[in-house]
Amino acid sequence: MSLKRPRIEELLDGMGRSRVVIVGDIMLDEYLLGVVERISPEAPVPVVEVTATRTLLGGAANVAANCRTLGDEPVLIGVVGPDDAADKLGGLLEQRGISRQHMIVDTSRPTTIKTRLIAHSQQVVRFDQEKRTPLTNDTETAVVDKLRELIGSIDAVIISDYGKGVITPSLLASVTDLCNDNDIFIAVDPKETNFHNYRRVSLITPNHHEAGFAYGRKIITEEDLHEVGTGLLKKLEARSILITRGPQGMSLFSTEDTPTHIPTFARQVFDVTGAGDTVIATFVAAVCGGAGLPEAATFANVAAGWTVAEVGTATISLDQLRQQLTQHIRNGKLEAPVKT
Repeated sequence: MSLKRPRIEELLDGMGRSRVVIVGDIMLDEYLLGVVERISPEAPVPVVEVTATRTLLGGAANVAANCRTLGDEPVLIGVVGPDDAADKLGGLLEQRGISRQHMIVDTSRPTTIKTRLIAHSQQVVRFDQEKRTPLTNDTETAVVDKLRELIGSIDAVIISDYGKGVITPSLLASVTDLCNDNDIFIAVDPKETNFHNYRRVSLITPNHHEAGFAYGRKIITEEDLHEVGTGLLKKLEARSILITRGPQGMSLFSTEDTPTHIPTFARQVFDVTGAGDTVIATFVAAVCGGAGLPEAATFANVAAGWTVAEVGTATISLDQLRQQLTQHIRNGKLEAPVKT
């Protein structure tokens, strides 16, 4: 689709005024940064000399951070453990102006931590501290009750499913019913194992591998893409499906229009960690600001092109999004960069 400058400015002016609930797997992302100068004498593995550490919001917490930098008010609902990692998470959230008051402490599970060891800009190994069993009935009820208390004062809900046990089929059904009964836009960042439970949602954002796996057909050709996109849309009774395709951009399938294919705006890809969080947060922010689905997908594509050039779970601000969109305007309309 072709977006012209006046419409871009109109949509940007409408963004950053919504209240968005994020329900999902809250994580802490740790980065150990270093250099390799020798191989261990104990085993054929590199010895990494750690020179710096970084601790960032991950999973649903990073989605909330994306919503905040885009100007919206995020309300984060999820589960953490009674541990130091939860305290670190709470501190990082408060630094971003995000309340920790809706996080539920479950004494039977630890806070999920993903630790990445990076040397010379390359990830050497990742190790996870987590418990992926489904929530207990009591904890699940507490999550749904939190949303029920807020439903009358919000504009959208994002389900951020990383497969850590928070998004159970029954919780998903309860959240979907609440949103549909109250005409709330509901967007899902999916996990393959739960894919067929994401029914009657407004948006689902799988990558092409997840979409192909869920439908049972690997996406290789444009014909495959069309069959998978339209087939999943019908099977899930969804309003729209945005399939992210890496260097090939994104493809939007919806009940409201013909498929829309958007080329990538990324000039270089350094780290895709958290890119899906940026996509869904930007899409929802744009829709809440008055954008149509193809327009929202275009904004999300531009935002993703910026974040994959950053290290770690990056976020994009509304001003940065405006700059990126302006940078790609040619002859009065938005155009993807020419590949060289």
